[in-house]
Amino acid sequence: MAFALPSRPNLLFLMADQMQAAVLDDGNPCLTPNFAALQARGIRFTRAHTPNAICSPARASLMTGLLPHNHNVWTVTHTVRPDRAVLRPARHWAEELRQAGYRTGYFGKWHVEHTEEPGRFGWETSATAASPQVLEAVGRAGQRMSEGRWQHEGWLTPRPGYTSHRFCGVTEVPPEERGLGIHVSNAASYLADVTTGQDPWACFVSVLEPHDPFFTGREAFDRYNGVDVSVSPTLRDNLIGRPEIYARARAPWRDWNEEDHRNAAVCYYASVTEIDTLFGRLLDQLEAAGQADNTIVVLTSDHGEALGAHGLYCKNYGAGEEIYRVPMVLAGPGIKSGRESDVLVGLQDLHPTLLDLLGLDSPENPDSSSFADLCRADSEQLADDRCGYAEYEGTRFQLTQRILWEGDWKYVFNGFAHDELYNLADDPHEECNLLADSDQGSAEADRLLSLIWGRIKETGDLTLLNSQYPALQIGSVGPEAAL
Repeated sequence: MAFALPSRPNLLFLMADQMQAAVLDDGNPCLTPNFAALQARGIRFTRAHTPNAICSPARASLMTGLLPHNHNVWTVTHTVRPDRAVLRPARHWAEELRQAGYRTGYFGKWHVEHTEEPGRFGWETSATAASPQVLEAVGRAGQRMSEGRWQHEGWLTPRPGYTSHRFCGVTEVPPEERGLGIHVSNAASYLADVTTGQDPWACFVSVLEPHDPFFTGREAFDRYNGVDVSVSPTLRDNLIGRPEIYARARAPWRDWNEEDHRNAAVCYYASVTEIDTLFGRLLDQLEAAGQADNTIVVLTSDHGEALGAHGLYCKNYGAGEEIYRVPMVLAGPGIKSGRESDVLVGLQDLHPTLLDLLGLDSPENPDSSSFADLCRADSEQLADDRCGYAEYEGTRFQLTQRILWEGDWKYVFNGFAHDELYNLADDPHEECNLLADSDQGSAEADRLLSLIWGRIKETGDLTLLNSQYPALQIGSVGPEAAL
């Protein structure tokens, strides 16, 4: 609901790609001093989840507030023909800001829909990763990287018919001269302009890191000398009771030893540290311009990264928390500082939340709900009715999944294998699937699946809703059991 503001706030939206929420957790070895400072003056939601495990669907949900089955971007747009994964007409929150008189600028990775034209969706100024001038600059940096000296490389040995990949490594090219720095520099130039004007503004900075391959610079990598970086505790998980495709997906890393996995983790964390450094400069610029007190800052990512959990990397297979839990920090006017909340929120919920925080009306839809009141609260408010929800249809290989979080419970409906049920309080690393022996599990499992059917029905997920055909009755309970 809109509310009166003495001066309409600005918005600085900082978005990483494939950055898992754990990098902000207490005790994690990742070095992020600027993110920690931002959290100290705002609120962090420790149980924020993406509605989808891959880039385009998650980003389209962020922009529209809709789940993928409603905005229609089911997969990454660069892998399908232009007539597939077409974004349906839906009002983006940037369009609402433009209508309210905001100046809007978008810089970096877009990957929301096929055209790569943010201007069609409310962004007045843009320089995306697909812009000719950006491509040229990034191309020059890439050439220097390929011709330059590499250290701490992690190569994957391909099986016949597949190409080899440098999955991680340390380059001599500093981040300021790579894509990361180019996008942040473009945003900094934009901020230098809009912060001198009278109009409210919104600046979205979207970097491609720490998405694989995990490339980082020497300076950031060396900061981890003496830092205790361990491999995932589930790296050697036997995956008993989990879908067989998860084990198949570990094949590219089959020859790696413990040191290879640790090296990949250090490269990943160092890449995050580079993001922290460059985003920190934007925050310093905001402070120097005297606009920090009237600017809402958001830090998040489109999805996470497995980073060796259960022997997996990337995000294409598995419903693990490493993939679905994303960082979520908000700070600025009206937001209480120095707080953490374990209330379940989703990336798509940012659509109504941002509009609420900026004093604008937010549309109502069953796919997302504002958590602005939680940002403003002096203390944690009861929100026991909030569940987390995500949906996945695979990438190149179709793997239907629907995921529900409720309290400590997590239920994964698998349309291609037996389902998964975890109690995250008892089993935070998801090593014991409570439905391993049978999908005809407990009354608790049936209740959670009924809640999934409820979300499917409430949000109009017609494909799964129309599964009364006898050959499709694979659940322990069906659509009519919806709660």
